[in-house]
Amino acid sequence: MSAPFVDFQNVWLAYNDELLKAGQFAVEDISLKVNEGEFIAIVGPSGCGKSTFMKLATGLKMPSQGSIRIGGEPVTGPLKISGMAFQAPSLLPWRTTVDNVLLPLEIVEPYRRQFKSKRAEFEARARDLLKSVGLGGYEDKFPWQLSGGMQQRASICRALVHEPKLLLLDEPFGALDAFTREELWCALRDLHAAKKFNVILVTHDLRESVFLADTVYCMSRSPGRFVVRREIELPRPRDLEVTYTPQFTDIVHELRGHIGAMRKPVGQSVAVPQ
Repeated sequence: MSAPFVDFQNVWLAYNDELLKAGQFAVEDISLKVNEGEFIAIVGPSGCGKSTFMKLATGLKMPSQGSIRIGGEPVTGPLKISGMAFQAPSLLPWRTTVDNVLLPLEIVEPYRRQFKSKRAEFEARARDLLKSVGLGGYEDKFPWQLSGGMQQRASICRALVHEPKLLLLDEPFGALDAFTREELWCALRDLHAAKKFNVILVTHDLRESVFLADTVYCMSRSPGRFVVRREIELPRPRDLEVTYTPQFTDIVHELRGHIGAMRKPVGQSVAVPQ
């Protein structure tokens, strides 16, 4: 067995020393192992610590206790091998779509040092990526000329243009209408199949988690801990028709039952099998 790509070992986080002394943790006893190329989703009630987990996974926060290794290396600060996309696309309004996508290559080493000399190569990469998500012909448009779904496609391209090994998505489709959301599920599905990067998706949408992920983790209410680990046995590649099958619906209902049970006292939680 090869080493896991993401490895959380008994991770606890309190946001400051005062909370630590008081034993008040945002997340507690987080342990999980994610294999190379695996797509996981994290679901749970609001305020359970999903976004805190993402900060730990990106190295923006260091654990109060426990250890985190990603790509075989201990996490000691912000990761350079990761890309992130959020619910708000946050494209810079004065930059064209392709220039927005190029932004990480202007900032992240070693691309930053190479940007001027390799500008044409990097721009070709960005344009190819935009075409792959259906934005061919919109590369030179400004954000205000794009729909919300188009902006989010561009945001995901921006997160992937520097070819990160880990893509972190924090409610990336939450503000979109149902049809656009499903279109983007398929775009992300195809990108993941083609590029084989790892994905950690935080979402409130159980259908989204079951359609996209290899494994879904349910978090308890705060302080967050993983109380359910559910492997999704649906074969790949998956198309939207699978979301109407009894097998898919049964998994969604099962996860919904776990989320409902999390409203009970934390003492009733159970450990996640590894």
